[in-house]
Amino acid sequence: MDKPKLDIRKINRILVRSTNWVGDAILTTPAVRAIRKNFPDAEVSILAKPWVAPIFYSSPDIDDLLVYDSEGRHNGWSGKVRLSRSLRKRRFDLAILLQNAFEAALLAYLARIPYRLGYKTDGRHLLLTHGVNLEPRLKEVHEIDYYLGILEGAGLGADGRDLTLQVSEKERHEAEVFLSEYQINSGQPLVGVSPGATYGPAKRWFPERFAALCDRLQESSGACVVILGGPGDAAVGDQVSRFMKIAPVNLCGKTTLRQAVSVIDRCHLFITNDSGLMHVAAALDIPLVAIFGSTNPVTTGPSSSKSRIIRVPMDCSPCLKTSCPEDHRCMEEITVDQVYGVAKAML
Repeated sequence: MDKPKLDIRKINRILVRSTNWVGDAILTTPAVRAIRKNFPDAEVSILAKPWVAPIFYSSPDIDDLLVYDSEGRHNGWSGKVRLSRSLRKRRFDLAILLQNAFEAALLAYLARIPYRLGYKTDGRHLLLTHGVNLEPRLKEVHEIDYYLGILEGAGLGADGRDLTLQVSEKERHEAEVFLSEYQINSGQPLVGVSPGATYGPAKRWFPERFAALCDRLQESSGACVVILGGPGDAAVGDQVSRFMKIAPVNLCGKTTLRQAVSVIDRCHLFITNDSGLMHVAAALDIPLVAIFGSTNPVTTGPSSSKSRIIRVPMDCSPCLKTSCPEDHRCMEEITVDQVYGVAKAML
């Protein structure tokens, strides 16, 4: 049976299912912007997990932000039924599934959304009305283009590759007040550091090297250092702080995501592993040094003209493993001098 035609004129309400990680969500923002361009008169809502939803606050490309509380009221099968019934009442015409899991398609199906667009992955092709083949080349391109490929598979156009992340003037003011409590004033250079990475330790440069780097930057430039990361990064943030001779402002695990975004927006330089906050800095166009080991900068590197990637090529890299089964030499070979040289020049 032929699939129903995607008639743009009949689509008035669109549900976009967000990805589940902060970095991935930022990399979908060109696709979200393209959805708005393709459907300028439609109402666009986005469904996101609570820890990802703040990325879309104040987005000019969406009209409504819906929270998928998978660990609370939407937990378990009964919670998913509850969510699907709530979505059904909104009478969406089209679901665009940027998240690739079977569950995303199932929820759209249970919500009786007539058009359901996404990659034919995870055994969900029968639940999609407009399934897009995940061609091998799409696994080798940057994730920005990977998500845009969903739209292109349905004959929809793109609207560039620039990332979108909004910071309000109120948030900027609150960040200045917040930082002033740590004796950081608006005239001081600020270096942000993100030593964590949620995927696993293989992505992390060593805490003692981050500490030595930060000490050198503070000594040579007079910059203040602020350590940032989510709750799962608190331990490594504490490690970096303890190793340092000049005490940093350690906010790792102590801010909301929006507070972290606002502090990064204030930074003169951001130094990070391959992490969600790396993509935050790239989206805000903050000068950025990104340290890569086990992951692939071709597919997940920062999309910014102000970014510099530090990586020592290895036969075993990118392995994409959470933990290194050998000697972690992809990170061992990256020295403090290497990173300092790049960082000092950018600062």
